[in-house]
Amino acid sequence: MRRTLSLWVMLALFVMLRANPGEARELTSQAELWTRSLVSAGLVASSTKREALGGGLAHYTWKVRVGMGKYDAVTVHRVVRESRPWIPARTHRAVFMVHGDLWGFAPAFLTNTCVSTMPENRSLAAFLASQDVDVWGLDLRWVGVPEAETDFEFMKDWGIQTHVKDLGTGLALADVVRRLAGNGGNDRMFLLGWSRGATIGYAYLDGESQRPRAQRRVDGFVPMDMPVRFGPEAGQQRQWACERYQALQTARDEGRTEGGLLGPAPGTPVKLIGQLAAQNPNGTATFVPPALVGMTNRKVAVIAAGKTAALLDPLKPLTPGYHLAGSILDAAGMPDRTAFTPEPTLFDYLQLAVPYQSLNEVVETEKQLCGLDVPFDDHLKDVKVPVLYVGAAGGVGQYGEYSTRLLGSTDVTRLIVRSRPESERALDFGHADLFLARDARVRVWQPLLSWMQAH
Repeated sequence: MRRTLSLWVMLALFVMLRANPGEARELTSQAELWTRSLVSAGLVASSTKREALGGGLAHYTWKVRVGMGKYDAVTVHRVVRESRPWIPARTHRAVFMVHGDLWGFAPAFLTNTCVSTMPENRSLAAFLASQDVDVWGLDLRWVGVPEAETDFEFMKDWGIQTHVKDLGTGLALADVVRRLAGNGGNDRMFLLGWSRGATIGYAYLDGESQRPRAQRRVDGFVPMDMPVRFGPEAGQQRQWACERYQALQTARDEGRTEGGLLGPAPGTPVKLIGQLAAQNPNGTATFVPPALVGMTNRKVAVIAAGKTAALLDPLKPLTPGYHLAGSILDAAGMPDRTAFTPEPTLFDYLQLAVPYQSLNEVVETEKQLCGLDVPFDDHLKDVKVPVLYVGAAGGVGQYGEYSTRLLGSTDVTRLIVRSRPESERALDFGHADLFLARDARVRVWQPLLSWMQAH
């Protein structure tokens, strides 16, 4: 039997989930009991919040304290079909999702709740929940840092291992809540990580593989469009990673604790690009690199998504032609319009970028991609859960396949979503198209669902 929190925590959570939201006094009392029980078990969390999504689905959230610092907290999410309000339906498949850079759980996986340009059934989390999968996830710590913050000393010790620990906390909470609802036994919990979330997923499984089987929580792994190591044939990509590592390591040595591949406050320019494209698409962009001077705000946003390397300069991208959203070129060879994701949705999505990120995790990821030693991939051969690798042909794509071969898993499926030959990867299905594209449901989500149902 998997390790769970104390019986009192389980009982308190059970009461909390069955609370009648209309009875405020009773709900407050139950919330206080639940919070006291979590404290006694070493966790501090807010009361459950519920948002009805339509179609019989609901979105639950918990704010969980994971340390003593001001921003040492994560938000745990759950999207699930309900039998009636506050009573989640029983399911036999669950997935825990970990986001990547810039976008937290809801913008990445439950996008339709954040934008007005996406139908309610057009997000991965809502789609899976509508198919009786219990969807969980979390916002990493830096998602909750407000834009007004200016002192980032608190981030100095945040890194991959920090997120691995927080992921373990989220998985423990999910395990407790599901067991209270009668889920257990042969139920399966899959771990899905997109982008840097996949890096965190690999690191989590690396550590979990060293625990007794009864203490493991993950039954299958879905890394999406991210490598942890480059194969022997990808020497150029490894060299680019080493160059990124050296540049970011230098910044960290100089005292920086916040930032990402786009520099300090990496989400700020992305958010601004989206805002200007949505609010003044035909206006002339004024804050852009020299190569984009004179272009409209709309054009800049399309280029940022379709030729993402333009934002990284002078750093090299993760892979050749790497981009967020596939595009169609103009006569000058620049992205002119999106190919797979509707432009209004893309512009809304860009505006959802959070401003800050901890620099350590970016440095550690590039160190790993460079081929150097890191402390969180020593036991990948001991990871033997079923694996589904999903790659975007214009994102990481086939460059992420090698990482799955580092695992001890024998049940490995690989899905590369492509519309063009590899030689045209710069125009193909992009890193964010996996969630935003018009046909993502057919090309990405349905195969993912079928794989989970078969395992």
